[in-house]
Amino acid sequence: MIDVIDLKKDFQGNHVLNGIDLHIDKGDIVVITGPSGSGKSTFLRCLNCMEDPSGGQIIFNGVDIADMKVDINIHRRHMGMVFQHFNLFNNKTVLQNISLAPIHVRKTDKKEKTSKKKIIEEENARAMKLLERIGLADKANVYPATLSGGQKQRVAIVRALAMNPDVILFDEPTSALDPEMVGEVLDLMKELAQDGMTMVIVTHEMGFAKEVANRVLFIDEGKIKEDEPPEEFFGNPKNPRLKEFLSKVLV
Repeated sequence: MIDVIDLKKDFQGNHVLNGIDLHIDKGDIVVITGPSGSGKSTFLRCLNCMEDPSGGQIIFNGVDIADMKVDINIHRRHMGMVFQHFNLFNNKTVLQNISLAPIHVRKTDKKEKTSKKKIIEEENARAMKLLERIGLADKANVYPATLSGGQKQRVAIVRALAMNPDVILFDEPTSALDPEMVGEVLDLMKELAQDGMTMVIVTHEMGFAKEVANRVLFIDEGKIKEDEPPEEFFGNPKNPRLKEFLSKVLV
């Protein structure tokens, strides 16, 4: 589904990504971990070209989306993104946050034959089903400011789901949450994994990585230093820097 080839990213002469190669298959649950400043979030943002790579290729469903001639917005429709700080629209209701993008895409699709009124009705109905799935149907008409952090993040996840993406990228989805709210978000992500959703997740939740991921990556100094199944990654780490990292986070 995704092939990353010699990906590089520089910020004003600072080499943040130093040649990353990665292949992601449909259905993969890839957890990315590593020390702060190692390039994890930058890599994730380069995957959907929120940050333009300085070099290399990102082949997504057969198209190099790092090519400046490609209309990235078309391909982003198939690549959901969940942010650390939710990034919900505070002036839109919960329901509107979820249905906004699907309605816009369908209204601007020249092949769409459905009336605009019918599109809105259909997408609002789909959004309500997603809210029912996460137990927040009663919050459909409230604004994000009234929600807890865990509720906001679950809404952000189903907002990404509403576009029927091929893959969802998660950038430290639980790091801004109170500890008691982390579980409800991770439970939803586990459900997605069981449903076969392809996911790339930057996180320090090592328990989640052990339980759900089929691959765990360690990024340091802008390079992938280790890429193994969780049993091997945690049970038999080979990279010295990874061994040091795990000794500090697995306490």
